[in-house]
Amino acid sequence: MRQYELTVIFPLEEDQHKAGREQLLTDLGNHGVEIERTDEVGDRDLAYEINKRRRAKYVLFIIKADPAKITALDRIFKLNANLLKYLFVRVEE
Repeated sequence: MRQYELTVIFPLEEDQHKAGREQLLTDLGNHGVEIERTDEVGDRDLAYEINKRRRAKYVLFIIKADPAKITALDRIFKLNANLLKYLFVRVEE
């Protein structure tokens, strides 16, 4: 298993943020991903407009997962309407 940083951008609306986060955590758990740490970065201005939004909530997850699971999660996250953007970055050891 490799370590990754997963940065997720959620909408500011509390109901969408909560639903998106719950779905994300469920998807990670279903694929055997270990969440080592979660950091709430907070509300930030976006560099460019996404879905007519100028601000969003940023959350950073430090996870451990198999590389094949990352590809599967990428497909699943694309279908989650409560995620504005996400990015997986492999952490070098």
